Amino acid sequence: MFGVLFPNRSYPMDISSFAQIDTFHWILDMNTFVGEAYDQIREMCIFLLNGLSLPPDKALAVYIQSPGSAFEYCGAIYTGCPSAVLALQWPEPGGQMQLSSADSPPLSAKIGVSVEDLASLPALNVGHQRRIEQLAMKVGENLFNFMQSFCSVDGNRLVVPMDILDRWFKKFQEKAKRDPEYLKSFML
Repeated sequence: MFGVLFPNRSYPMDISSFAQIDTFHWILDMNTFVGEAYDQIREMCIFLLNGLSLPPDKALAVYIQSPGSAFEYCGAIYTGCPSAVLALQWPEPGGQMQLSSADSPPLSAKIGVSVEDLASLPALNVGHQRRIEQLAMKVGENLFNFMQSFCSVDGNRLVVPMDILDRWFKKFQEKAKRDPEYLKSFML
């Protein structure tokens, strides 16, 4: 039905790499894949193997879980969008991690895949939206810091030169042209 690939980390894996919980749910235990370094896996490509394996009103939703935390939704694919690269922003590990006894297996990070109604899902790629939000925040912070260096105080108001946005934008563009890695630094 589906396959996954961890860019720069794995070969394509099919559904047999996942433990099937029931007809509509699968789990990949990250301990068997990368051990405790699950948080180093930052993105995942998921794809349908053929267009007939999923009804048009259904989607494959992807969830991630850090040890001891709840599952968090991170995106989905469906017949109209048969593949996606999803950002994996792992939740903070939960407090249950220390409660495992010698008899029980250690809690591990997991990736869950579930067949769900397409209409009931939120945005199809949550990680992508979070990255865009982070980028916007960092660009805004860069602008604020630039403006702050030219500010003066007039009573309870900050005064900036009228051309400050033009000057900031030109400087921003010049840095981006000179250094291709500059824009990538905003994404970290």
